[in-house]
Amino acid sequence: MDVKALSIFEVHSSLLRWTIIQVIEGSHLKTTDAECATKVYCRFVFDDAHTVTVFLLLLEIMSLIKGDFRCLDPSVLLLLAAAFFKIADTLLFMFVAMGCVFLGVWVIAHECGHHAFSDYQWVNDTVGLVIHFALMVPYFSWKYSHRRHHSNIGSIEHDEVFVPNPKSEIEWYLNNSPGRVITLAITLVLGWPLYLAINASGRQYDRFASHYDPYCPSWYARERLQIYIFNVGVIVTIYVLYHSALAKGLAWLICIYVLPLLILNGIIVFITYLHHTHTSLPHYDSSEWDWLRGALAAVHRDYGVLNKVFHNITNTHVVHHLFSKMPHYRAVEATEAMKPILGEYYRFDGSPLYKAMWREAKECLYVEPDEGSKGVFWYKNKI
Repeated sequence: MDVKALSIFEVHSSLLRWTIIQVIEGSHLKTTDAECATKVYCRFVFDDAHTVTVFLLLLEIMSLIKGDFRCLDPSVLLLLAAAFFKIADTLLFMFVAMGCVFLGVWVIAHECGHHAFSDYQWVNDTVGLVIHFALMVPYFSWKYSHRRHHSNIGSIEHDEVFVPNPKSEIEWYLNNSPGRVITLAITLVLGWPLYLAINASGRQYDRFASHYDPYCPSWYARERLQIYIFNVGVIVTIYVLYHSALAKGLAWLICIYVLPLLILNGIIVFITYLHHTHTSLPHYDSSEWDWLRGALAAVHRDYGVLNKVFHNITNTHVVHHLFSKMPHYRAVEATEAMKPILGEYYRFDGSPLYKAMWREAKECLYVEPDEGSKGVFWYKNKI
């Protein structure tokens, strides 16, 4: 076999699968065949134009060995490690891209919760439930708590999420760079699941609150059955994921599902945090709050091409607050029509997103009442 004469597209995947299977099963290959197959494989791995195909091959290898790398020959392990590091930047891009696509799908489910996807409630709930099952997000309970967020947006006392703290509750470590970095990292990675599981950063109740708890004080007794239904669905989803790991390997499941899901969780927190956190955004207590004031207390950001991927939830959030049943494909048009009407009450920040995230984490530590109106609160950072 003339390896030099082989084009990458002439190497059929069955040859690669056969080579790996033989190595895993410990079969004795002829020296010439083994050397030739290894050369072909090395050329395949280190061809810069085919990193995605290499990634798919790596997943195939992981599924064959069920995630147990101990069964591989050390030389093959070395080859796999070299291949992984060769395409690490591409893998990171793929995971982020998959997480962004996950978010685009989640936005559709979010619209189902607002009954903006269809005129029929059963269609909204069916589509939203299926998507939320796949993304491990409680559909009905989050629909109800998110509905209360829209009803109480900007209220210090009654909003459901991103409720700012008074100065007395701020920890010392938030006023230094290492503390902010660690806090931001934990918030982006774990903030969304912790909010759903234990109401972290959510409205304070007299008892424990969780989106998985049918008796949580966030919803009415008539809504409990739907929470039970979703919890059963979560068990089914975990069962499917478990058998996927058995069939394809744990590493395969992590690459295809877990890592993109973590990216999705981080993006949800990133976007919603930047929507509701800015020094120009007021919060109100019951003496000053009304629904319109609260609905306007959001800032738009520019995510470039990702605006389209995210169905423009990034730059149409105010109109979503005002008309939550409006479908996303009308939101851009409505926002443009709304801008001249709102005037100074329309807020847009075009800062680079990474700079905005760090700036808000630094400058928006707590809220204090305005000197002229005690019922209006503004972000401060002096500790």
